[in-house]
Parts: sequence; structure tokens; C-alpha cells
Amino acid sequence: MRSNEYILCSQDSDNRNIPNEAEKVALQGRLDEKSALRLRLLAEELICMLPQLLHYGAGKFWIEHSGRDYELHLNVAIDKTHDYDVDRILSVSSSGQNAAAKGLIGKMIVAVESMLGKNENSIDDDPYGVWRRGLADYDEETIWSLEAYKDAFSSENAKKEYSDDWDELERSIIANIADEVRVGVRGGKIDIVVLKSFYK
Repeated sequence: MRSNEYILCSQDSDNRNIPNEAEKVALQGRLDEKSALRLRLLAEELICMLPQLLHYGAGKFWIEHSGRDYELHLNVAIDKTHDYDVDRILSVSSSGQNAAAKGLIGKMIVAVESMLGKNENSIDDDPYGVWRRGLADYDEETIWSLEAYKDAFSSENAKKEYSDDWDELERSIIANIADEVRVGVRGGKIDIVVLKSFYK
């Protein structure tokens, strides 16, 4: 089953309507209260990416589910007629400093920028290849995968060497709730899919 597509339009409306759509889908899918709250939280986490991604073009959001398996989709069609100031897009913190590689959501944005070939400063911003740890092959294309990113911390040495990133991962709402997140760029579109199965 697929929800209605919500066309992203303004920050205030998106902040209100995306979680509302998640609640409607949870109700239709007869999710229990805890699972419905988690679905809403995942939708809210996707909202955090919108200020950066919507600089590239028009976007839409929808949810698909089969039984208790849910997918939250965020899709942005890239407007190739514009030239983008990547530093301005990536500098989203209230202080005006570049926040691109900070937090798990930031690393996903850096992955998108790098897949688009727009993030010329990614090596300087990320000298140890932190975001690259999430790169994986999926259906013969390169994507950023939460599962692959988590796997990069499977050894105690990696957790110690990149302790700040490990701490971010452990604190991240999306990493703790989602089963998987896939970020890809193809066919002139940015695709972000969050997967979650709700089993009792």
C-alpha cells in the first residue's frame, strides 16, 4: 500500500504535514502506539534533511507499506538549470559554520553532495573518509547505506579511532530506530529511503 504523495512546499507546512502523513499511515496500517510514534519520529528525521536538499529542486514524500514492513521515501528532482553554491547549501547551522559532516544526517547530506560531484571540499571537511564508510553497492549502483556505515564500526579499534562518530551513531534517532537507510542519486533524482519493520 502506498500513501498519497506529499509535495514539499514550505518549511512550516512540511514540518506539520509530513509527521501528520506518517500518523495517518500508522492508523491505516493499525500500528500500535509505540510503532506509530517510531514511524512519526523517522518522518521527522527526514525533515532535518530538507533545508539542504530542496536547494537542488522540487521534492516529494510518501510512505509505502506491506504488512508491517514500511518504507519512507524522500525524492528530490534535481533542477539542472541552476548553478548551486555548495558551501551555502551545506552551511546550515545557526552559527553559519559548515555543519555538513556533523551528525549522521549531515553525513548523509555529504554523501549526496559527493555523489552529485558538487562537494569539492568533502576531502577537507572529511579527511578520514568518515562518510565514505557508508558507501555500498546496491542493484549495481553506489549508494550510501546506514547498514554499511554501522558495519564500519564493527571492530573495537574503529570505535576507538573514530570515537566521536561512534558516539554520534549511538545517539542518532534514525540509526536507533531505522532498520536501514539508503541514499542514492540517479536519473536526475536524489532518493532517500528509510526502511523499518514493526514486529511485535
